[in-house]
Amino acid sequence: MSNDSGLFDVWEASDWTDSSQCLPSVGGATFLIMAYSAVIAIGLLGNAGLVFIIARQQELRNVTNILIANLSCSDILMCVVCLPVTIIYTLMDRWVLGEAMCKVTPFVQCTSVTVSIFSLVLIALERHQLILHPTGWSPAAGHSYLAVGLTWLVACFISLPFLSFNILTNDPFRNISLPANPFSDHLVCMELWPSDNHRLSYTTSLLLFQYCLPLLLVLLCYLRIFLRLRRRRDMLERSRRTQGAQRINIMLLVIVVAFALCWLPLNVFNTLFDWHHQALPDCQHDAVFSACHLTAMASTCINPVVYGFLNSNFQRELKLTLQRCRCGHRAAESYENFPLSTVGSEGTTKTTSLTRPQITSIPTHSS
Repeated sequence: MSNDSGLFDVWEASDWTDSSQCLPSVGGATFLIMAYSAVIAIGLLGNAGLVFIIARQQELRNVTNILIANLSCSDILMCVVCLPVTIIYTLMDRWVLGEAMCKVTPFVQCTSVTVSIFSLVLIALERHQLILHPTGWSPAAGHSYLAVGLTWLVACFISLPFLSFNILTNDPFRNISLPANPFSDHLVCMELWPSDNHRLSYTTSLLLFQYCLPLLLVLLCYLRIFLRLRRRRDMLERSRRTQGAQRINIMLLVIVVAFALCWLPLNVFNTLFDWHHQALPDCQHDAVFSACHLTAMASTCINPVVYGFLNSNFQRELKLTLQRCRCGHRAAESYENFPLSTVGSEGTTKTTSLTRPQITSIPTHSS
């Protein structure tokens, strides 16, 4: 899930010889450049706007929104570092960015994806706690900042092998049997593991702990939330506040499902490549990878799009921010009566400590 198989492959020289005979179409390359550029623009502007509004408005800085902002930060990192590299590689068809970027790019992508999925897990766990156990312990804003820091720390640790085993080399091009080898001075960024068993163990572990198990846990949390909310029968529990909680849960679940669907094709591709890459046709390999990778990168646009369409507080703040012309002027607005991260299941509404008057405050995630 974390590595760009088209950029950081473990191909044999014969694979490069065969694929070098498959010339990329100009139209296909142009489409990819335009598509990646659109994803970068939407991902950067949307996520940056989301983080700006959450950071600027005290009322929006609750536990769920801090985690949503953390998810947006990981998407911004992906847009700034990984997507431009993909566009450059598509244009140049070889690695021209130096050894440091060869190691940093897959490390950043793995870290960003890990932070995204961990953020989705934390959001689901917080919703689960607040709705199934409304009178019990509830996380405060300080806990979310601590969770954010731990998430980035763990994600960086998980991604460390890419710094160690990604190398810059021209070995795959040395043995190409052509009368005049035009690729002799070309470099490729590839993974060089001590053995195939080490590589397969790591990539399979990533698939399990970075995709399958987290999403299973998230879906289990939302399933229990759904079942609890469906058991509410009396009129009090069918109030606007409860309807708002249901809408928020739907919004968060949509973000999770969209993230899972976006990353599914690339995970399938990487798994097939790791275990039986000969099954992938040579001339279609890059095209299939590009389609899968572009779908995964589209996940960076999900958060602001879904959040913007389904959260009225965000829409209101966005309009006010765009309409505000005078410095320091802030139009009066009325927020919804329920905080985004805090609706109990028994007719009780609980707020995070960040929104309580006596506490002053001082964010992340996500084929």
